[in-house]
Amino acid sequence: MSDIINNLNIILRRMEVACRDSGRDPNEVKLLLATKTVPADRIKVALEAGQTLIAENKVQEIKEKYESLQLVPHTSHFIGHLQSNKIKDILKYNITCIQSLDRLDVAEKLQQRLEYENRKIEVLIQVNTSGEQSKFGTHPDQAVNLVREVAQFKNIEIKGLMTIGLFSAETEKVRPCFQLLKSIQQEVLAQNIAGVSMQELSMGMSGDLETAIQEGATIVRVGTAIFGQRIYADSYYWDETKA
Repeated sequence: MSDIINNLNIILRRMEVACRDSGRDPNEVKLLLATKTVPADRIKVALEAGQTLIAENKVQEIKEKYESLQLVPHTSHFIGHLQSNKIKDILKYNITCIQSLDRLDVAEKLQQRLEYENRKIEVLIQVNTSGEQSKFGTHPDQAVNLVREVAQFKNIEIKGLMTIGLFSAETEKVRPCFQLLKSIQQEVLAQNIAGVSMQELSMGMSGDLETAIQEGATIVRVGTAIFGQRIYADSYYWDETKA
């Protein structure tokens, strides 16, 4: 498991250098371990090394790993496509933030369930900044309005925005996606919508985290560069049409 520790140190160093080069405080940017397809024992290695934030794409994987990970303190987010029929299951497993809320009808169902359970949950509004049909997320032109509508639900706490950038090895092709999310954040802030916080911008992954940090990311989601290559490329696992 030493490869995980070594890889983790490399990623943390990359984040530190990117923050320094961008004139940012490294404490402003959190590392989220994207643990899709990663066995619980490998996740534990990273958690025991001091990491605290993990996220899954699939409810089934959350369920399968839940018991094994309970003895190691951590925070769990959900980053997969949010479907109304999965809400009840997601809320069973101590998920503190859903990063992928992108539709009003699902927000309504989430609010109803939260009211029933007498609890609140943090969310990020997912925006499709790349225009790729394989990705979910609200259209950039509709993002501010969606934030305003979801803000009416008292049990849903909006903490920011999330996007999955264009899948490209050329970071300059990805940069406009991150710049667009940042501009939407600023537009939401200018609206001064009651109860809405825009403190988080979740964007950037293994291949483009430096670019994301340069453009204002506060959460970068890294899996492959820490846990090793999956069977297929990242683009396969983030294509929610294959869900």
